[in-house]
Amino acid sequence: MSWSQITVQESDFNLSEQYELLRQKAGDAGAIVLFTGLVREVYSMEPDRKCQPATVQGLTLEHYPGMTEKCLQEIAQKANSRWPLLATRIIHRIGMLVPSDQIVLVGTASAHRSAAFDAAQFLMDYLKTRAPFWKKQQTLKGSHWVESRQSDSDTIKRWQLHD
Repeated sequence: MSWSQITVQESDFNLSEQYELLRQKAGDAGAIVLFTGLVREVYSMEPDRKCQPATVQGLTLEHYPGMTEKCLQEIAQKANSRWPLLATRIIHRIGMLVPSDQIVLVGTASAHRSAAFDAAQFLMDYLKTRAPFWKKQQTLKGSHWVESRQSDSDTIKRWQLHD
């Protein structure tokens, strides 16, 4: 049985602490993969959309408490059923964030690097397309809700062959 922890929070997180937690909980891991997503200052739309890149002033993330955590847990369970993971860690921030803030952390630990890398990428792809978060972006031209991108939907198709 692998260890898994999911957190949705407003506060920032410390990468060193999260690495040490994964290392401790994983036991005899041969690989630990950490992915950290950041709020970008410049946001550009899909290449086929005729929209100029925008300078981001802030990003507000909203979620539905209870439903979001349940969904993240299901995504983590799905990863654990596909790969021999020893530990999984997901942190997703909510509230008002500014460019360069950490927004998400995905951590995986396994005996072998390929499982840790693949599972981390799977988790991030599923978080991006399936997790119930709503993002409102503030720019100098105003604010708008961020729509899902076709490239994210295309990326997740490779994992669905095995669902």
